Amino acid sequence: MPQEHYFSSKPASGDALRTIPVRLAGRTVEVLTAGGVFSPGHLDQGTRVLLDEVPAPPASGDLLDLGCGWGPIALTLALESPDATVWAVDVNERALDLVRRNAARLGLRNINAVRPEDVPPGVRFATVWSNPPIRIGKPELHAMLADWLPRLDDGATAWLVVQKNLGADSLQRWLAETLGDDADVERAATSKGFRVLTVTRAD
Repeated sequence: MPQEHYFSSKPASGDALRTIPVRLAGRTVEVLTAGGVFSPGHLDQGTRVLLDEVPAPPASGDLLDLGCGWGPIALTLALESPDATVWAVDVNERALDLVRRNAARLGLRNINAVRPEDVPPGVRFATVWSNPPIRIGKPELHAMLADWLPRLDDGATAWLVVQKNLGADSLQRWLAETLGDDADVERAATSKGFRVLTVTRAD
């Protein structure tokens, strides 16, 4: 999968948009997607596993969807925690445009869909939920996680879903080695070929 699939798409023209039904936060909603973003035709299996396995998000604070795509995780966070501020972060401009459109369709005003550099450096996160872009390559993936996971609040937990045959176990080991005493790394669940990993920052 070429990197431009994730990184180079500009906002889609109106006639390129499609509407799909998807179940988020216990309800069926209709959202907009388009080509040039991850899994434009449906909610991908990894994200479904993540959403089925995570506990309810914190009711307030700053919540992060890292690598948001068209927004299923960010929309779920915003629906479940209307008093929280949700950061939907991606480098793909089309993905960010779709998140903004979908937030507007669902009447959600607590989502900031932004590029990574547009998140203020002082923001700390009460949770991180992510289906990280494994296919960008190990160096880029490691750099991304090493940058964002230390921004968890003390005692806060990140939830990551990774396909088992795309290196979930080796990523778990790398996280534990890299974060050391600063975080506790666990395998929270295994389902349908995916691992759900947790990274809990030390108090």
